[in-house]
Amino acid sequence: MSKLVISGYYGFGNAGDEAMLAAILEAILEVIPDANITVISGNPDYTSKKHGVKAIGRFDAFKILAAIKNCDLLISGGGSLLQDVTSNRSLYYYLSIIKLATFFKRKVMLYAQGIGPIRKAQARKAVARVVNDVTMITVRDEKSKIELENLGVSKPPMVVTADAVLSMHPVDETIGKRLLKDYKLTGVNPRIGVSVRNWKNKISYRQELATCLSILQKEKQADIIFIPMHYPDDVREAKEIASLMDTTPIVLDRVYTTTELLALTGSMDIVVGVRLHALVFASLMDKPVIGISYDPKINNFLHMIGKEPIGTLENLDGQILLDEICEYIENVHKNDETVAIVTHLREESLKNAHIALELLTR
Repeated sequence: MSKLVISGYYGFGNAGDEAMLAAILEAILEVIPDANITVISGNPDYTSKKHGVKAIGRFDAFKILAAIKNCDLLISGGGSLLQDVTSNRSLYYYLSIIKLATFFKRKVMLYAQGIGPIRKAQARKAVARVVNDVTMITVRDEKSKIELENLGVSKPPMVVTADAVLSMHPVDETIGKRLLKDYKLTGVNPRIGVSVRNWKNKISYRQELATCLSILQKEKQADIIFIPMHYPDDVREAKEIASLMDTTPIVLDRVYTTTELLALTGSMDIVVGVRLHALVFASLMDKPVIGISYDPKINNFLHMIGKEPIGTLENLDGQILLDEICEYIENVHKNDETVAIVTHLREESLKNAHIALELLTR
């Protein structure tokens, strides 16, 4: 029985990261059914109950030490773990987990990671020093590979795959429609899903988005539905935008499971997203997406599916956004090419688990 330890930003209630873990577990157990998996989590009880795996505390040094010392493979990922924009501490935390595994001569795989931004010179040197000792690297986009090369990472094999969440199986859209039943939506009006977040209090985009959404409700009779990927933070941001509208959108106000969020995005006609995994979920469900960027990871994902961000949190033109949404509403085939690209990316994403299996059988 292969023993795996998975390290990432898990157990904090972020829907994107929980979906990431669910996708990694699903993909690995599909190719390694008897895998004995331990997840390092910020909330071990939550992770254990939600995902059905053994979990240990993020700062439980003795348990982490024992788990890594006795594992066959440490998986670091996916997501954007190696960056210093959110905080320096998180970067060095993940590096320390990797360093511990290489110290014990355990195999280490960076799994579908998005790399950067890493801005501080000292942090860049630390990443290069630690990551050069891992066994295998898969990254979710070409720019992450280039960033690692620019850092001086050259020793481990490196493969561009795709975001781990894209390996998940699509779910039944009717689950989402049932979740929306209480809102008495007709099913005839266009449904515009919106996923927002507050990032470093950049709020200039709010009024542009609010004006655009109000026009869509008045002129297209569209149903505007704010979907929270991180509760309750995203609900607060959605209500700020709703307060600027002169129509009444729907603000979903509770925690949703990964399956429910997939189904909700699949119930939309189009999804406008600031959150990366709202864009990924909708793409996985073959729905058109329009991304508003706040971080290179948004741009990188959109580039992979043949798109560009419509704007940023600091520079969003509501009229351009409105025109793009209307074009999708009026042209049902506009997203066909993207659907074909996402199908290919799903196959690329599944390669991550097969690469992990190859490492275990060497």
